Amino acid sequence: MQAEKIYKVLANSKRLQILDWLKDPRAHFRPQVDGDLVDDGVCALLIAEKIGLTPSTLSEHMRLLVDAELVIPKKIKQWIFYRRNEDRISEITKRLSNEL
Repeated sequence: MQAEKIYKVLANSKRLQILDWLKDPRAHFRPQVDGDLVDDGVCALLIAEKIGLTPSTLSEHMRLLVDAELVIPKKIKQWIFYRRNEDRISEITKRLSNEL
């Protein structure tokens, strides 16, 4: 994904908030029935609940984050779980630092 598109993905306060919460999911989300908050990621329903969005609206935000490779999705049963892609975030941070 081109840098400009990544920056547009990051230019949304809700997506930035989600990325921030996913840094430390145990501190920001209640325990979930399936999947480990850190290893498997946070269930989309928990993210939608916390940020106050409908699941369908959250789905669009998460699609953009996945397309930018900022989060990694994992399907467990019928649910999608998300965790940060720290390698990609580090790469983008370095790129932004060099460009500025």
